[in-house]
Amino acid sequence: MHQYVLFYKPYGVLCQFTDAQASPRPTLKDYIPIPGVYAAGRLDRDSEGLLLLTNDGGLQHRLCDPQFRHPRTYWVQVEGIPDGVALRALGQGVELKDYRTRPAQVRLLGSEPVLPPRTPPIRVRKQIPTTWLELTLTEGRNRQVRRMTAAVGFPTLRLVRCAIAHLTLDRLEPGQWRSLTPLESQKLHQWVQPSRSKGSMLHL
Repeated sequence: MHQYVLFYKPYGVLCQFTDAQASPRPTLKDYIPIPGVYAAGRLDRDSEGLLLLTNDGGLQHRLCDPQFRHPRTYWVQVEGIPDGVALRALGQGVELKDYRTRPAQVRLLGSEPVLPPRTPPIRVRKQIPTTWLELTLTEGRNRQVRRMTAAVGFPTLRLVRCAIAHLTLDRLEPGQWRSLTPLESQKLHQWVQPSRSKGSMLHL
């Protein structure tokens, strides 16, 4: 039986089940008691939010392979107030040191999203305001969101993945997990069908 698990990864948790360091850090093993499932995609240790785990190798491949371009949405707290130039750059694609990012959807959030406090809290400079963005990507390279916002002059302070395609953080708190419903699983397979991989960005 294939299993599909949504997990709200807290800050500081490694996106793997083991840690080889002498002083082990929190891992998925501390939260997920289901054997044989693995993360379909990753979140950095200093990022939070939605993670999908499964033992369905075919689905995992399609979710991780950049050619299929499934959408991931992030709430991003940045230092400063991005102007139109920065927002257009994020939306059109940012030239990084080793590649250019794909076009993305980006918008300023009118207010801070409703999220549990982060532990530890972010470090802010009192004289510099912060802004929340919503950013939807169709690729997931290493530390991509942080590199993108830094490249346009607005470093990321807090990063929370709030959606993977149609799946969201609703009904979860940091450290909690739940199984997908049959309808959610069916819709997820429809989202990642190869025939959709060359289409335009999917709207959430």
